[in-house]
Formats: sequence, C-alpha cells, structure tokens
Amino acid sequence: MVAVVDLFCGAGGLSHGFRLEGFDVLVGIDTDETCRYAFETNNEATFFRHDVAAMTAKDIRDLFGASSPTVLVGCAPCQPFSSYSQKNENPEWQLVETFGRLIGETRPDIVSMENVPRLLRFHGGKVFERFVAMLRKTGYRVYWHEVFAPDYGVPQKRTRLVLLASRLGAIELEAPSHHPTEYRTARQAIGGLRPLTAGGIDPFDPLHRASALSETNLRRIKAATPDGTWRDWDEDLVTPCHKAHTGRGYVSVYGRMSWDEPAPTITTQFYGFGNGRFGHPEQNRALSLREGSILQSFPKTYEFVEPAAPVHFKNLGRMIGNAVPVRIAQAIARTIRRHLDEVDA
Repeated sequence: MVAVVDLFCGAGGLSHGFRLEGFDVLVGIDTDETCRYAFETNNEATFFRHDVAAMTAKDIRDLFGASSPTVLVGCAPCQPFSSYSQKNENPEWQLVETFGRLIGETRPDIVSMENVPRLLRFHGGKVFERFVAMLRKTGYRVYWHEVFAPDYGVPQKRTRLVLLASRLGAIELEAPSHHPTEYRTARQAIGGLRPLTAGGIDPFDPLHRASALSETNLRRIKAATPDGTWRDWDEDLVTPCHKAHTGRGYVSVYGRMSWDEPAPTITTQFYGFGNGRFGHPEQNRALSLREGSILQSFPKTYEFVEPAAPVHFKNLGRMIGNAVPVRIAQAIARTIRRHLDEVDA
C-alpha cells in the first residue's frame, strides 16, 4: 500500500487532493489544533498536533511503518517568503531546512513540496538551493516548476512553486489541463451560491457568511466596479493612507473582482473588502468564507468547523488562505500515481 504522510497539513488541502485521487493518507501533522476537525473529517486520516521542527527520523519512520512505497508531502509555512509579508527574517523559513533534514534522514521514496515562488529567491535563493542539493545528494531525481493555478482548473490567479523528487526515477508534473481560453472563472465557481448582504449568513451553510461593512465601506463598495480601483471614486471616499504618496500604488485594495476571469490570489484575509480585490463581483459585500474555499478549489461540502461550533473569520480565513489548492494537489497526486505505475511496469 502506498503510504502518504502530510507535514504542515493545515486544513487538509494537499491531503484532500491525494484522497480524491485514490490515495490513503496515513496522517497529517501541524501545530494548529483548530485544523484537526477539518483535516480528519474530510480525509479520514489522523491529525497529530506536533511541531515538525521537533520531529525525528524515528517519528517519521514509525508513521510509515512497514508500508511501501512511501510518499512524504508538505507545504512549509510560506508567510516568510510571501510578497504579502515583510517578515523576511522570520525563523519559520528554517522549516524548509527542517523538512529537508527529515527527508535526508528517512529517505521516503517520493517527496513533494508546495510553496510560494518567492522561495526561489529568498536569501538569494540559497535556502532553496540547499534543499535541492540535499535531495540530489541523497539520491533523488528532482523537478520543480512555477505553476499557474488556472492551468490546472483552479479558479484563482495563484502562482505556486511545486517540487517533486523521487528515488525511483525521473518525475515531472503532468501537463496543464486547461488552456487560457478554458480557465475557470469566478462566475463558474461561485455564481450559483445564495446571494448575501454584508454581515449575512446563508441559513443552509454557516460557512457561506460575509463580514459586516461599516457605513463608509458600504458606500465604497457601492462605488466600486469590477477591475476598477479606488482612483475611480469620489474624493471623499478615498482613504487618507491612499492619498499619501506611499499608498498610491496599492490599487487593488477595496476592489471588486470580475465575474468572467479567475479570482485574484486568495490570501488569509480574503473575507475583508479592504484587504485586496475581494469585493463580490456584483453583491455589495466581500467574499464569504465558503466562496474563498471554493476559489481554493475545495469541494462545496468541505467541512471546516464542527456543526453548531462558532465560526471565526480570522481562524477560517487563515485555514483557507494557507491551504494548497485542492486541484493542484490532485495534479501532484496523479503525477505520483502515474510515476509509480511506470516504475512498476
């Protein structure tokens, strides 16, 4: 049986892609206890609350047991490498090297890492270069590529770094499934959901809820047009920070997305109208939590919180925004499945 272990698993986007492609995920590991319900409920796998940085090679070997072949996947926290973060000296970048250490000590048959492309340039590219050098020294054939999510059916303009490595032979991510003329749009993804007002909740889906708007922000979103900017507004609606020289370049905040193209990159704060181009294409509100998860290509039925449990925008926004888009995970899983079939042939 193929054994899959997911490090830094979060709410389970990467694992769910593997599950949809027929893999059994043994366990997901993360420090965020709030992810347990989502991970276990949707993936029928065990969630271990544990600091990956404190794990040993024996810990990983014990999780794999006698299973073969072994697949170790993970997405080390990407905030230190993200253009949305200025915390470039955050020690979390060392988790990439922790991931590399565990790989080198346990030598799983196949490895996959997903992260932001800025990792390629972080600290002059040295963090990523050391990671790849370690893999090659340990006997892996290594492939990586900057993946544009719409090429794989994700209705979101997100670019991710995907790395694959195998000790069994050469491996390469499958070709894109969608031509630019076939990209899934925001309308195709979320156009059929129940209309909401700002602060509203769908009575049949507690995750389809939108954050409230102040009176001023309600006036702003009414003035916003798809793909327009705050520069189009009346002067009295423009925030003081955007009138200042340092704020003039931030034209996407307080914006509406367009129905007929993929959504912008879903961040951990996608539920806030002022945090990016996260205004609904036509309703006067920001994206709901459910809409954000669907734009991350989670199934519409994916459960993030227990029934009747309180829903917190900040917690759920972090879970959803940090997740590996499920359709990218499926492409990774299909690639690994085909690779295993080829080496067994």
